[in-house]
Amino acid sequence: MTWVPHQLREAPSKITAAAPFSSQLVRHAAPDRATRSVWWGADGDDFANLSRGYPSLFAPPAPGSLGRPATATKPISRPSLPNLTSDRIRVPWGFGTSPSASDFGHVVLPTLGAGSSDPGLSPAPSPSSVPGDARSKKPVHRAPTMMENCRTISPKFRLRWSLGSDSISIGLEAAVESQYYMAFGWADPKLPSVSMIGADVTVAGFTEEAIPFAEDYYITNYSECLLNKDGNVEGVCPDRTYQGLDANGLVNNSRLVYGLRRDGVSFVRFDRLLNSTDNKYDIYVDRTANMTVIWAMGLIRPPDALRPYYLPQNHGGPKFSSFGYFAFNVSEVFDDCLGPLDSEYKEDRGLIVSDGKTPVVVTSGPALHYPNPPNPSKVLYINKKEAPLLRVERGVPVTFSIQAGHDIAFYITSDPIGGNATSRNSSEIVYAGGSHAHGVQASPMDLVWSPDRNTPDQVYYHSVFEQKMGWKIDVVDGGLSDMYNNSVYLDDQQVSLFWTLSPDSNSISVAARGEKKSGYVAIGFGGEMVNSFAYVGWVDSNGVGRVSTYWIDGRDAMSVHPTKENLTYVRCKSENGIITFEFTRPLNPSCNGRVECKNIIDSTTPMKVVWAMGAKWSDENLSERNMHSVTSSKPVRVLWLRGSAEADQDLRPVLAVHGFMMFVAWGILLPGGIMAARYLKHVKGDGWYQIHVYLQYSGISIVLLGVLFAAAELRGFFVTSVHVKFGLAAIILACVQPVNAYLRPKKPVNGEVASTRRILWEYFHVITGRSAIIVGIVALFTGMKHLGHRYGSENVDGLTWALILWVLFGLLLAMYLEYLEWKQRRRDGNSFRGNWVLGNGEEDDSVDLLHPNRTVIDSESNSNGRMEVQLEPLNR
Repeated sequence: MTWVPHQLREAPSKITAAAPFSSQLVRHAAPDRATRSVWWGADGDDFANLSRGYPSLFAPPAPGSLGRPATATKPISRPSLPNLTSDRIRVPWGFGTSPSASDFGHVVLPTLGAGSSDPGLSPAPSPSSVPGDARSKKPVHRAPTMMENCRTISPKFRLRWSLGSDSISIGLEAAVESQYYMAFGWADPKLPSVSMIGADVTVAGFTEEAIPFAEDYYITNYSECLLNKDGNVEGVCPDRTYQGLDANGLVNNSRLVYGLRRDGVSFVRFDRLLNSTDNKYDIYVDRTANMTVIWAMGLIRPPDALRPYYLPQNHGGPKFSSFGYFAFNVSEVFDDCLGPLDSEYKEDRGLIVSDGKTPVVVTSGPALHYPNPPNPSKVLYINKKEAPLLRVERGVPVTFSIQAGHDIAFYITSDPIGGNATSRNSSEIVYAGGSHAHGVQASPMDLVWSPDRNTPDQVYYHSVFEQKMGWKIDVVDGGLSDMYNNSVYLDDQQVSLFWTLSPDSNSISVAARGEKKSGYVAIGFGGEMVNSFAYVGWVDSNGVGRVSTYWIDGRDAMSVHPTKENLTYVRCKSENGIITFEFTRPLNPSCNGRVECKNIIDSTTPMKVVWAMGAKWSDENLSERNMHSVTSSKPVRVLWLRGSAEADQDLRPVLAVHGFMMFVAWGILLPGGIMAARYLKHVKGDGWYQIHVYLQYSGISIVLLGVLFAAAELRGFFVTSVHVKFGLAAIILACVQPVNAYLRPKKPVNGEVASTRRILWEYFHVITGRSAIIVGIVALFTGMKHLGHRYGSENVDGLTWALILWVLFGLLLAMYLEYLEWKQRRRDGNSFRGNWVLGNGEEDDSVDLLHPNRTVIDSESNSNGRMEVQLEPLNR
């Protein structure tokens, strides 16, 4: 016997052998070195017993046997099988692989004959003494695909048949898609010319659940089966529809025998009587006469609520390619079928490709052709296909509509067997689903899974409660734009940069792709390659993709220093000379003392990125030959959080105007207004008050205009950076002041004690105003730092020092004026509070400073309680 060395889409044949037996074995070539081939023993050949079996003999692939079968010609008998005792005789022995628990075929050893006490003493088989003609009378097992005759009808359609005494077995074989039908039958011999009208045909194919079917049809019109107003049907209709749907057993003259679809080829075998009892819709087949038969292939519509039967559609296509007829004598011996049919639809049944738009429907059904036997009687179906291979793309979300029943919980796992594998496989990773992921057709559960760049190339879908109900998921790379949230072109559009921020894990995933052929691609975080942290991706001489990190502090090979950054999920590949590399790294490295510890990515601050390409790279012994042949002409500022980039350039004029306006407002006008209220109250009249109000309103107006200029230049208002946060806080505090002034309580009349509301207002007004100045000055410094990150420190260092000197000058001036004020208070004996707040009686609440004529509202309160009398001499 010979055992097939690869997995079948149907369960492998069970071979019953006499004991002892000899065999030539074909050992399965393991797909990788981690896979173990093993002889497996169990007490029965059902799924439960095979699952509870035990390994008997491990047989790792021989060196050099990977990818090809290795043949072992040693005779195998009961004594040579370890762990086999006389009490365990009827044991199926299978050969498969350990991780996927696959059965690639097994044999059943029958019990030993009576009188044999020691299986080890069983004699070897001897040549049979039975005459050849006697042996030929023994029943010979024939596979259902083996038939006596075969005729090629078209390049994609074959007819097989075997004639019996009163019936004929017909096999229809076609290289068509899974949703296509195959039709074959006899034309009405009473008609003068060949016609499909009145023909008796059998329509065969596969349901959406991959179940074969074959049914008797009768053609009354060139259309699909239609129900007329009078209740009768016409067209290509099943025989049972003419006599009522309950008459299936009476008029269906086609009995399904076998069906299989593999490698894009459909095969359905059925039997029909030569002389049926249904004389109305079946045609008598004369076993010796030449009769005209018709055939066709085409799409078929599945049953629905109104028409619970399959509806063949118009075959279309050219004559004798998609349909035709010929003279057929069932008694003739004919065989012109050479080799297997080749189909372009090899994966249509075993592959489901998720497009990310249509939900993937998960149901359950009987195990007919499970790809990884042994298996339970019920398995998972995806889009009505039994345990297919599911293909998804990284970065494209997949929605599963789970309708398999509440007893089947769907999940996606790293374990090839499933069934809550964590209990036996501590390294199992669950990517989606779990015990909660169950539903029925009336109330399905939607499960959304987004495979990302860190998802392995192959995972599995299974049930939590039962092993081996699902199959594989191939995770393939889509476009990098699908796998990453953001992408930009770097300078000259020679390198594309992709990234995704992960705030939860405080990390960033980065990919770089060269847009032309090169030996390596490098990106650097810095204004130029010198003094930058570089990431280089290349493919070494062994074809292995590599990504290395460096600190570059010069322009020669000796200035390129390797670093040990914490990179994960590193990948690099070359496709047609185009280098693409990927990695994930923390935003803030958790290390100290090394130069790479300074390589911090602040997602709120733009970072300059440069690139370079060259012909060859090596991780050691760098020389001038490894230097780049082409590089970016200038850096690009990447805004990680916003997902955009902008070219590096000199300070924009509008942003320069914004900075100057903010300096005028927060550095001159607003502090000047406060100092006027604090130190100019000795000026006669209300001059200090006018200066205070006009300076404050002017400062606020300039601040608001400066914000509008910056927002227009940056095309948006983003509260992300520290500068914007401090600036926004300062603006809010400043804008509170005019509202606060409008709501101020009335000042006390001469001799009255100030009310509590007035006192609270005075303190609130002073504290808010001075807090606004402090926060505004901090915003000025953070703005300078922000400009330094954008345009380089050489452009703003001088301005920063000038701002520091200006602030120091203002502090020294305030301290000097405060000293003079303190001396004046001591001389006058005034209280501290009297001059600390504004409402101390010097200003006039009745003056409307915004009115051009400064109208006096309350003349009685215009004075401070004193009357001035002028004395003049009297001339008598």
